[in-house]
Amino acid sequence: MASNDPSDTGGLFVGRRPGTAPLKYRDTPTTGDRKRRKMDGVIANGILVLETILCITLWGPQPAGWLWVGSQVDYLTGSVMTGILVAFAGMLLTLFFTLAIVKRLDHAWRLVRRAAGYEQKDGVLERIFVIGLGISATAFLFWLFILHGPGSSVFSGQSA
Repeated sequence: MASNDPSDTGGLFVGRRPGTAPLKYRDTPTTGDRKRRKMDGVIANGILVLETILCITLWGPQPAGWLWVGSQVDYLTGSVMTGILVAFAGMLLTLFFTLAIVKRLDHAWRLVRRAAGYEQKDGVLERIFVIGLGISATAFLFWLFILHGPGSSVFSGQSA
C-alpha cells in the first residue's frame, strides 16, 4: 500500500517527485590522517569566512553600489526612470547571483567539514544570512540614531 505521508512522497499524494528523496549519509564520515583533517578544517573555515563576507554584502554594499550606478545613469541620461530601472535590475541580478554563489559555497563547506571528520549534515547559510541581517540592521540603526541622528525637535543641529 502506498504511503500518503508528505515526508515520504515529497508533498504529493501520488508518488515522489524526482530528486526529492531524503539524503542518506554514511554513519561516520571517513577521515584521512591528522594533517589532512587539519588542512580540511582550514579550508572549511576559509569557505565559511568567504560565505559570511558575501552574505553581509547583500545588506549594504551591493544595494548602495547599484544606487550609485543608478544615480550616474540618471545624470548621464537625464531620465530618473532609466536610473531607477538600471539600479533595480542590477541590484536584483547581483543579489541573485551572489545567493547562487553562496548556496554553492555552503554545499562545498558541508563536504569539506565532513572530510575534516565532523558529522556535518546541515549547512549554515540560513544562520549566516540572519546574523548578517542582524549585524547590518544594528549598524544602520547605530548610524541613524547615534552618529547621524534624527535631530532634536527643540534645537536644530544646523543652527549657528
